[in-house]
Amino acid sequence: MPDGPGEPSSDEPEAAALASPPTVSPAARRRAERRAERVTAGAAELERRLADLLRGGLISAGQSGPALWEETAARMVDAQAPGLANRVRDLGALASAGVGAGAPVRLLEECALLHLLARAWLRRDRLPEPLAATVRSRVGLTASPEGPAIRDDWLVLAQYDTSDSRLITRRIWLHGTVSGRTALLLSYGAPGRAPDLTLPAGLAVDAELTPYPGAGQPRTALTGRFGVPAPTTVRPPGTTTSGALARYGAALRDDPWRESVPVTLDRVVPVPDGDGWQLADADEDQALPVGAAARSRPGLWRLVALSGGAPVRVFGECGPRGFTPLAAWPQGPGEAVPLC
Repeated sequence: MPDGPGEPSSDEPEAAALASPPTVSPAARRRAERRAERVTAGAAELERRLADLLRGGLISAGQSGPALWEETAARMVDAQAPGLANRVRDLGALASAGVGAGAPVRLLEECALLHLLARAWLRRDRLPEPLAATVRSRVGLTASPEGPAIRDDWLVLAQYDTSDSRLITRRIWLHGTVSGRTALLLSYGAPGRAPDLTLPAGLAVDAELTPYPGAGQPRTALTGRFGVPAPTTVRPPGTTTSGALARYGAALRDDPWRESVPVTLDRVVPVPDGDGWQLADADEDQALPVGAAARSRPGLWRLVALSGGAPVRVFGECGPRGFTPLAAWPQGPGEAVPLC
């Protein structure tokens, strides 16, 4: 289901009503309490299983086979904690495929993040509310968008789809030309069917977005559109490669489970680096590696061709394993070039 309506609307009162949190009935509150109890039981069981795993040693984790991880994930599904289940599956895939000198380190990192999430849920009553909302979201509890709504001329930075056996997920990154805020829209479709919401990169739309709860969360819901997307010459402001790393570090303070942050790099040059690529800062002696997944996509070669050795502005996602370019602009006048 998409986060917002697929068709334009100019009914501002209706948009405001959509953004207002619904009234919770006593029956719904009791259901939420029962689910919280099941999640708590699941998180406590997960803590015990992680302790057993570490007690037996990380080497044994890869030898146990996928059955143990799938059974643990199924227990988290029974506990109505799909977020925990997904992280358990990811941990199992990492343990099964773990090769090389860095594999035990990665496995330990993921175990620590999963332990941190389980502990955060068990002690959520001691957390500040924004962080507690982030924990609820990471565990897999759904939430409704909360105000205040932000109306702006939103520049569409990038749009791309990912899929698994259950869903196609469309991610749309937007930049508010007045608010300066970077926002994320999520839309979903069944396998083989594209999500309804479409906003091509490089256009701008007058729209109202309502944020979801959580510390530093970029996700928003589209709660009003006041026109059709149109071409624009506006570009998002950029930062340096060191500024991008600082931004990711600050985001982890609010949400330790974030895999990446949206960043626009200004004046970077794509350069080869052995078997990979880097985005080298034209004004600093620093660079960011291009992530492994992005190196196999045709968007990287579009970026190299657009640059031609000259600095360009690049929007993408910056995380611990590199930078994923999603859109770029030439040094001089020119439209956005999608890279995803």
